[in-house]
Amino acid sequence: MNVKNTASAEQGVASSSQNVRMEISSCLGVEKKALELIKRAEQNTFTLRYKLEKRGYDSKCIDTVIEKLCEAGLLDDNRYAELWLESRIYRGAAASPLRLIAGLSSRGIARDIIEAVLKKTLNEETEQKLIENYAKKIMRKNNYDLNDPDSAHSFRYKLKNEGFSSSAINNFFENSSMSMQ
Repeated sequence: MNVKNTASAEQGVASSSQNVRMEISSCLGVEKKALELIKRAEQNTFTLRYKLEKRGYDSKCIDTVIEKLCEAGLLDDNRYAELWLESRIYRGAAASPLRLIAGLSSRGIARDIIEAVLKKTLNEETEQKLIENYAKKIMRKNNYDLNDPDSAHSFRYKLKNEGFSSSAINNFFENSSMSMQ
């Protein structure tokens, strides 16, 4: 009976050991794929998790790998949000603050991170550049006429609803003849 119990215990240890090796091997595969994705382009936790789940990796391994990558500084939602936002602003995208918030939200960035990054990135100069690019696009598309008081009022309301500050809107209207050339 002791021999039987010993053999059974050894099989249990061997089976458990094999499971641990398989789990470690599986997580190494997840880590390797995650690093490949990060190497190609900056990632954030939400999109990296999605890409790894889509490839069929185990969610426990994904969580472990993402935690490790965050601790190592290879995955950082703040950095991702800053880079994403700066790329939109400096390439001259015709976007409003509201659209930028929506873009970051759709990429799984937390609201507090978005607010902090916007506050850091959108100074007077960058907001002015943003409003000018956005206004050119919207004015072309909707035929706003800034010389018509009703049209100008409607356009001002649209800019406010898109998240531009009152000072940026006022500055835009003061300089609209220069901005629209």
